[in-house]
Amino acid sequence: MTQRAILDADCEHATPVAAPPRRVPWGRPGDDPQPAVAKTAQPEVASPMTTEQVAAHINPWEVAQWQFDLAADKLNLDPGLRRVLRQPRRELTVHFPVKMDDGSVQVFTGYRVQHNLGRGPAKGGIRYHQDVTLDEVKALAMWMTWKCAVVGIPYGGGKGGVIVDPKKLSSKEVEALTRRFTTEIEVLIGPERDIPAPDVNTNAQVMAWMMDTYSMHQGYTVPGVVTGKPISLGGSEGRNEATARGTVFCIIDAAREVSLDLASATVAIQGFGNAGSIAARLIAEEGATVVAVSDSTGGIHKPDGLDISRVVAWKEEHGTVQGFPGAKDITNAEILEVSCDVLIPAALENQITSRNAGRIQARIVAEAANGPSTPEADLELFRRGVFMIPDILCNAGGVTVSYFEWVQDLNRDHWSEQVVNEKLRGIMTRAFAETLAIAKRDQCDMRTAAYLLAVQRVADATAMRGLYP
Repeated sequence: MTQRAILDADCEHATPVAAPPRRVPWGRPGDDPQPAVAKTAQPEVASPMTTEQVAAHINPWEVAQWQFDLAADKLNLDPGLRRVLRQPRRELTVHFPVKMDDGSVQVFTGYRVQHNLGRGPAKGGIRYHQDVTLDEVKALAMWMTWKCAVVGIPYGGGKGGVIVDPKKLSSKEVEALTRRFTTEIEVLIGPERDIPAPDVNTNAQVMAWMMDTYSMHQGYTVPGVVTGKPISLGGSEGRNEATARGTVFCIIDAAREVSLDLASATVAIQGFGNAGSIAARLIAEEGATVVAVSDSTGGIHKPDGLDISRVVAWKEEHGTVQGFPGAKDITNAEILEVSCDVLIPAALENQITSRNAGRIQARIVAEAANGPSTPEADLELFRRGVFMIPDILCNAGGVTVSYFEWVQDLNRDHWSEQVVNEKLRGIMTRAFAETLAIAKRDQCDMRTAAYLLAVQRVADATAMRGLYP
């Protein structure tokens, strides 16, 4: 199926998308009003899916632009605005040396991308992974722009990453890498400019090193330069659970919408890191039964339910969830297709594709990960009536509480966990309701609705600010 066919078919009762009318363009008089957007077919995946392999076959930047194009078409977005929002504002690539424990010097490659700054400073995590690419970081930065806009917090989108497998480094080497990478990207970051946060294979300790490095260069402590820090260094209560908690808030609202009783629902979770493991605990506290979980090594399935606290302890002891007593070992591909009411992809990008979307049995898919579904998979899931909670809404709890942390740092304030969770619930519930209202109005899926809401907000802010000079 071509990209145009997907765009036209994405909403129920879709009609052909007409060419936008010729009008005075945003920007300067005389600008070409015709959109210069090349539309290409979405690449297909030809090999079996695992969490570590799928992202290598589908370009996340193409997916991100495709999703934006869909919203831009439906919004009849001004061609000039479309050109601006379709590309990142800044892309920084750095190659930096690190002295290893054996005395050798290795050179690592890292990136920091700022997609849009129209609504505020850039915001986005730093990931350490051997498969990081510039296109992946660009896609994640764009998704952060829409994520911040859909929940209404005053940030633009940013993202960063280093090509490294941190599991092969000592703690001392990770610290050295972090401090040097922070120094290299310091030309972009700052509490009023670009605020990093934890992401894949980074944590509060990494953020502490980044904050300390930046502060040493400034000559005074600057806690607001990063979020996701330890509580003792200006971190926020509730930040560690925020992504998972926001996901569960969305699932509660979605279950109500599809008349699903969570107390009798079954849940499968792909990914058992911070977001996945905490989501498992929180959804179990709502009465749901978690029947399957997985990590990067594989998964486990137990139809009558897993004891999440015991699974967490098992993983801490053995480094994997596999082999858990009483459960059947399964692959990361199989966990997506187990019989369940709610599926939570909380691993890497491009896990649900056109190849496996037809075999997903869940009634609700809640994207705790960034970009776990491709556009063609979205179309198939929507056709089958699966309720999709898109990543830019579902996992926005993390950046929302990061925003709370940043506000507390700037004001030298500290809120209780109860206050943080209440504020988070209010923002997530409102954003879900706004997105659902658009989905019902336009008879489209929730991802399209979230993009319509987010892109319109960013476009409005960009247009209002105008062009400088």
